[in-house]
Amino acid sequence: MKVVHYTEVPLEPVNAEGAEGAQIRWLIAQKDGAPNFALRLFELAPGGHTPHHTHDWEHEAWVVSGTGKLVTDRGEFKFAEGDAMYVDPNMMHSFHNTGDDVLKFLCIIPHEKPVVKRTLNPFADGKANDC
Repeated sequence: MKVVHYTEVPLEPVNAEGAEGAQIRWLIAQKDGAPNFALRLFELAPGGHTPHHTHDWEHEAWVVSGTGKLVTDRGEFKFAEGDAMYVDPNMMHSFHNTGDDVLKFLCIIPHEKPVVKRTLNPFADGKANDC
């Protein structure tokens, strides 16, 4: 379990090639014991953007503040505070700040290697193994 104010989580630069004015806070991550997903807060400076990229997993994102556009291989989509977004797996995409203030958005992704938790109950799978 973890309860933390977002400002207590370090703001780190996004060092990926093609990123500009992009920073990230790993609010919940595998190191916190989260077995399946990471919750990240991106902060993009005015004119900033994430790299245009693709990967095997989906994104779910929610805009905390600011305005921007989602650039994909299907076109550009404007978004603003309060909007939710879904990006398909393997879709080329990048997030761009189109406003005058810092754009902040939450993004949830699965871990590349989820933690496999084992149950303490040997009968959880419904097999008694002749015991």
